[in-house]
Amino acid sequence: MRRLAPPALCLLALLTAPALAESAAERLPACLACHGESGTSANPGVPSLGAMPADYVVTQLYLFREKQRVADPMNAMAEGLSDDDLRMLGDAVAKLPAPKPEANPDPARMEAARALAAKHQCGSCHGADLAGQDQIPRVGAQREDYLLATLRAYKSGARAGYDPAMNEVAQGLSEDDIAALSYYLAHR
Repeated sequence: MRRLAPPALCLLALLTAPALAESAAERLPACLACHGESGTSANPGVPSLGAMPADYVVTQLYLFREKQRVADPMNAMAEGLSDDDLRMLGDAVAKLPAPKPEANPDPARMEAARALAAKHQCGSCHGADLAGQDQIPRVGAQREDYLLATLRAYKSGARAGYDPAMNEVAQGLSEDDIAALSYYLAHR
C-alpha cells in the first residue's frame, strides 16, 4: 500500500470529517489527526498545539477563517466556524497537555542558543518558561522543523504576524541564528 505524506493525511482527515454544520467539539478530532491526539504533533511541519494559549488559538483560527493567514488545509478547516466555535476550539486546545521537549539536547548548543534567546528577548513575550501567554504562542517544546520554517517565514515576510514584533525580531537573525534558536526552543 502506498504511504500518504502527513499533509495528505491531514487533508484526508479534513475531507472525511462531517459537514460544516458540526460543532467545534465534533471538529476537534480532525484537528488532532494532524496536530496530535495528545497535543504533540508527530507530523513534520505541523505544530504541536497542546497547552497553547486559548487566545492565540482563537486569533490564528480567525486569521485562517478570514484568509488573512493562508495555509492549506487550515483555511478549509476554519471556513464556516462561528466566533463561538473559535472560542470552543481555543479552550479545548489549551486544555491538551503541553508537549515534552525533545530529549538529550547537546549542552554546548543549548548554552550558545540560550545567550541568543536572551539577546533577542524571547522570554519577554513568550514567558520565561516559553509557554506563551494571551495571544503569544507557546514556543517551548515546539517541533524544531516548525520553528525553523516559522522563523524563516517571519524573516522573509512570507508570514505576517498580527503584530509586527516577530517580523522585526527575525530581520536580525542569520540562518545560523534561526537554526540555533529552533534547536534551543524545541529542547526547552
